[in-house]
Amino acid sequence: MFDTNYYCLVAGLREYSLDSGTKGFDPRAILDEILVELTPRDLQAVRLLYGYYDCENLLCLRAGRAAFNPLGNFSQAELREELEHPRNLPQSIGRILRAYASPEGEDAETIDTGRRFETLLYEAYYAACEASSSRFLREWSRFDRTLRNVAAAVTARAKDRPVGECIVGHDDIAEQLRRSSAADFGLRGELSYVDAVIAAVNDEGNLLEKEHKIDRIRWQQAVDLAVADYFDINAILSYLVRINIVARWTRLDEKRGRAMLDELLRELDGKELINNN
Repeated sequence: MFDTNYYCLVAGLREYSLDSGTKGFDPRAILDEILVELTPRDLQAVRLLYGYYDCENLLCLRAGRAAFNPLGNFSQAELREELEHPRNLPQSIGRILRAYASPEGEDAETIDTGRRFETLLYEAYYAACEASSSRFLREWSRFDRTLRNVAAAVTARAKDRPVGECIVGHDDIAEQLRRSSAADFGLRGELSYVDAVIAAVNDEGNLLEKEHKIDRIRWQQAVDLAVADYFDINAILSYLVRINIVARWTRLDEKRGRAMLDELLRELDGKELINNN
C-alpha cells in the first residue's frame, strides 16, 4: 500500500508561529486542523500516537486525581465510561480495563491483575502501537518505551528500589534492564543515548534540566525517524511529536518552549523540504 502525500498540509505547517511568548500557540488546534486532512488509515495512526495521553488520563481518573491532559482523544466523561465499559479504546487496552473492572470476567482469566495496573496499561498501549500499519509509529513507540524504561531503571536503582517493578514490556532491552547490574545495564553498545539518559538522571539535581535533556533526545529521534520523509504521514507524525514536546515546555518553561518552537519551524521550512526532496 502506497503512502498518501500531503504536500499542501506539510507545506503549511511552517505557518504556525508565536507573536510573543507563547501567544498564538495552540497544540490542540494544530492537531485538529491536521486531523481533518488525513485519510482514515493515517488518522488512526495519529489518534494512536495521542493514545498515550489517554493512558495518562485513565491513570489519573482511576487514582482520583484531577489532572487531565487535553491532548488525549477522549474527554474525562468518556474515559470514566471506558473505565467501566471499554468500547472505543484500542482492543489491547480495553482488555486490561475489563480485567480490572470485572475481576471474575473472561479477560481477567488471561491477565495477571496482581501486577501494577499502570504497567499493564502501558504494555497494552505499546502493543497497539506495535501492531500499527505506520512505520514511524512502530519505531517511535519502541524508542519511547525504551527511553522511559532506561530513565525509570536509573531512577529506581538510585533510590534502591526494585528495577523490575518499573519496566514496561518484555523485549530484550527490557529484560536486560531487569537483570543487569552493570552501570550502563550492558546497553552502551545497543543504545546510542543510554549514557546521556543515565547522566541526565544521575547528575541533574534540577528536575527541569534533567527533563530538558531527555526531551532533546526525544526530539532528535523524532527528526531521525522521518529524515527521508517529506510529505507523508511519517513527516506529520514526526512534526506532531515535536509539537507535543513544545506544548510540554510552554507549560514548564515558556522561554525554552518558544526556543523549541522556533527550532521546529526552521526544520519544517517548506522550501527546504522541497529542495531536499
